[in-house]
Amino acid sequence: MAAITLEGNKFNTSGDLPAVGSEAPDFKLVDGDLADRSLSDYAGKKKLINIVPSLDTGVCSTSTKIFNEKLGGRDDVAVLVVSADLPFAMGRFCSAEKVDHVNSLSMMRSRKFAKDYGVLLEDGPLAGITARAVVVLDENNKVVYTELVPEITQEPNYDSAISAL
Repeated sequence: MAAITLEGNKFNTSGDLPAVGSEAPDFKLVDGDLADRSLSDYAGKKKLINIVPSLDTGVCSTSTKIFNEKLGGRDDVAVLVVSADLPFAMGRFCSAEKVDHVNSLSMMRSRKFAKDYGVLLEDGPLAGITARAVVVLDENNKVVYTELVPEITQEPNYDSAISAL
């Protein structure tokens, strides 16, 4: 179990991020067409998983737009944005903000992803959704970088995450 803060108040996650060097847990998340997606859908590509509480918040939307902009031209990388938002809301956000180089994935059918990746918030006002985190995988789904953002209102370290790719 890890701890993060929300405006200085401490809250607990369900576990810890996958260890660097380990194989990433597989997942089943929902895309904008309501289809299930797993790691195998991005086989052969490096993956940057931007885990956010909700695209309906400033920091979540900012991080998604920045990763979209900085990694948009890289065919060897799949940028996955995972949140508790419904696929419809994620699609509206991406369309309105012209975010077209990310794969938005919803936890609407299960919180298993959040538990397996150790980011499910267990208590506090955001219990049931995720902490803010970034996980980078190589093309074989080996974890090469992780960051659990300690204060949920702060942005992740973009440069470190991108350089891990």
